[in-house]
Amino acid sequence: MTSWIFLRGLSRERRHWGEFIASFQAEVSGAEVVALDLPGNGSRNQFPSFTRVGDMVGWCRRELAARGFRPPHYLLGMSLGAMVAAEWASVHPEDIRGCVLINASLRPYSRFYQRLRPANYSALFKLAVLGGSDDEWESTILRITSNSKSTAKILPSWIAWRREHPVTRVNALRQLLAAWRYRAPAKPPMPPLLVLASARDALVDVQCSQDIATRWQARYAEHPAAGHDLPLDDGDWVAKQVSAWLGTRKAQSTLAGPAGD
Repeated sequence: MTSWIFLRGLSRERRHWGEFIASFQAEVSGAEVVALDLPGNGSRNQFPSFTRVGDMVGWCRRELAARGFRPPHYLLGMSLGAMVAAEWASVHPEDIRGCVLINASLRPYSRFYQRLRPANYSALFKLAVLGGSDDEWESTILRITSNSKSTAKILPSWIAWRREHPVTRVNALRQLLAAWRYRAPAKPPMPPLLVLASARDALVDVQCSQDIATRWQARYAEHPAAGHDLPLDDGDWVAKQVSAWLGTRKAQSTLAGPAGD
């Protein structure tokens, strides 16, 4: 079994992966998925969130070691989770076999209005400053991040999870600060990279992912219709892209032959 570490975005928890984990394991042979809740989210909502992405990486490494998962791992991160994955692959490349970044946005490659589309400022500011009910929070997040027609079926679960493991406003702001201040390294990470993006992402401009893939010379694939939560809108497509990427890498390794040939 090969360990795949899944990392979600701002204020999200492992249950938000939904059916994607099962789809991924069915498509990617030998994948053992470990979906982590970062401090402040999900089952760890009682802990303070880190305000630096680098500290999130350190926590992930310690958590996996405590659970008995030894590197190297594959990483799959979305949004804030993609920042954690990028930093991890840059600072500790020996830990990572490969890295999948989904709808990522990184300084200095993207401008602030690309990393968070202006059309969302009003709704998010209202919730952050004035607050809102669990229903209002989750319905707004789902509306902004998903283009799926089945969101009505998903919303009750998201509301229930929020009530069970609420993310405090302070922790949400701490995570937002971590994402805002994070600056990607000048050099691309050493481990192989796959960048996946959604052409109709209403939260983050797809240009952000395109720029990362270009600057870091990573393999890139773009979904024509999904929203920001690409694994939710079309998890099967994501799993197939990862499987094809792994197959290409394996074929290239076979053609290259052993060192010294």
